[in-house]
Amino acid sequence: MKTSIIRPLLSLILYPGSRIVHPASRILHTTSFVLCLLLSGFVSAQEIQLSASSKPVVAVGETFTLSYSLNAQGAGFRGPNIQAFEVLSGPNTSTSSSIRSINGRTSMTITYTYSYILQATREGAFEIPAASVTVDRKVYTSNTLNIKVIKNSNGSAYQSAPGAKNAPSGGRGNDQQSASVGAGDVYVKAFASSSNPLQGEGIVVTYKIYTKVPIAQINISKLSSFSGFWSQNLMKENDKLQQTTQVINGEQYVVADIRKIALFPLKSGRLVIDPLELECVAQVRKQNKTRTGDPFFDDFFNDSFFNNNVANVEKSLKSNPLIINVQPLPETGKPVDFSGAVGSFTFRSEMDKARLKTNEAVTLKCSISGQGNIQLIDKLGVVAPPDFETYDPKVTSDIQTTAAGVSGTQTFEYLLIPRKPGKFTIKPVNFTYYDISKRRYLTLTSPAYTLDVEKGSGDATAMVTYSGANKEDIQYIGSDIRHIKDKRFALVSRGYQFFASIGFWLFLVIPLLLFILFLVLWRKLTARRSDKQLMKNLKATKIAKKRLAKAEQFQKGGNQESFYVEISQALWGYLSDKFSIPLAGLSTDSVQDALQNKGVQEPIIKQFIETLNNTEFARFAPGEKTVNMERIYNEALKIISKIERELK
Repeated sequence: MKTSIIRPLLSLILYPGSRIVHPASRILHTTSFVLCLLLSGFVSAQEIQLSASSKPVVAVGETFTLSYSLNAQGAGFRGPNIQAFEVLSGPNTSTSSSIRSINGRTSMTITYTYSYILQATREGAFEIPAASVTVDRKVYTSNTLNIKVIKNSNGSAYQSAPGAKNAPSGGRGNDQQSASVGAGDVYVKAFASSSNPLQGEGIVVTYKIYTKVPIAQINISKLSSFSGFWSQNLMKENDKLQQTTQVINGEQYVVADIRKIALFPLKSGRLVIDPLELECVAQVRKQNKTRTGDPFFDDFFNDSFFNNNVANVEKSLKSNPLIINVQPLPETGKPVDFSGAVGSFTFRSEMDKARLKTNEAVTLKCSISGQGNIQLIDKLGVVAPPDFETYDPKVTSDIQTTAAGVSGTQTFEYLLIPRKPGKFTIKPVNFTYYDISKRRYLTLTSPAYTLDVEKGSGDATAMVTYSGANKEDIQYIGSDIRHIKDKRFALVSRGYQFFASIGFWLFLVIPLLLFILFLVLWRKLTARRSDKQLMKNLKATKIAKKRLAKAEQFQKGGNQESFYVEISQALWGYLSDKFSIPLAGLSTDSVQDALQNKGVQEPIIKQFIETLNNTEFARFAPGEKTVNMERIYNEALKIISKIERELK
């Protein structure tokens, strides 16, 4: 028989995507999977540890991330005493979970991250003390970090990443039995919405990942630094990756935005955005070449029928650097009171009252709305009459971040207190900004406000409520003594005596009986709830079904990333709660042992483990996404139902 005849027959028997499915395909897949399980090593539970990480060297003015990673669920996180750096944000808490399958061994890890965004302010070598967290009533301490701060310079050199078709390739990977990931199979690329903005004009930098193979465990190892920019993250920490397909040079890629940043240049000139670095795991097919010396048998045994196994390859990726040439704002027509606002804004103001008495407070509210560097506007030039006391404004920000940039409203509330009677005028307030669309400076002006101030009573107390001013700054004028006011007393009839009556004894006894009953029930409930394993076991199926129901909603809405997260947590969480196995100790070995000890049939155990593997790699797998989601959902629902029937 010729090889050209054998190949179609073997592919029809083996590949599940064929129209004709032969029973031998299931036997072959089951046999190969059992062999992988027998060859897998024992995966022990991870030791609980809190580890700190950050960039070892930063420049003055550079913002960077300080992260503390915990591989268990903890409470009472106590961050370090950070004195050498300015804390811009933190601690920010996030949770990530991932399923890892390498050479047939599958495990799940959940990481809790506490992160700070810091800014270096001066040169030198500094040490960040250890942080601590409590896990199961035991305190764990992190490592300390040494960070060196060097002088800031804009002439940094960047080495362009190699790769086909201008795609960065990354440098590290596991070459397992001739399994490899090419430079064009998966790469990261950075895009800027504009490379020649004006100083203060916002631009959006987007980092996209392109892949032709299934990938998982995307972890950013090094964030780009934005020296010379004020930055705002446009994607939340827990945002799901929105995937699309794109054809590049005749090949189809799955494309996803992994990071999107709004940048506002603080100075003009040539500014460099260094690359972003990340790591991921790619799933590729292994090809084991067999050499017999006979061309017919070499072609036969090297057919995909005998080489359909896959390998997981770790891949390090690096994006391209970006050069931003910032143009200075024009000097022609630049107003004297221009403070750096750039964008498209509206301005309005209001006074809460026009008539008042001395020592009473009046509030002047000014609101700036629009799109641009609105958060960099710190205050306005409000001038009050000499006979008024004024305080620093209360600033309220309502900022929205979208894929298009940063917009919102900045509100300034000024507290004014007249000390003398008379008629006063609050001069108009000017707000000057550079309009991006009109390419010129604009000044928006509020109306002038007239206040009629009457003389207040000398013995009255001026009560002022204003959250924007310090309590020590508000003076109480007038008397601080309040006179006692007489009130009538309520009288009760002498003919009625509650003491020693039936109602009196019932009032004493009934609460006591209810309290005793409450204590008995409370102790029983506490004893039951103290058995955490019992509670988890009882609620395992209910929680899993809730997660599957939530996954079904994500499926109907087309939210692929959230769908797969809920499916994974439903499967792994069900095992952890049902068999009292910590999440850190879950693996294919522990799952198989637990199910076998409960008397679950071997085909159902294999089907459960296969469902776990399919869930992780289906997210980036080529093909129709709706079909893949429906298949994974049906598999998860069926396998949990089967295990429940087996356990009963």
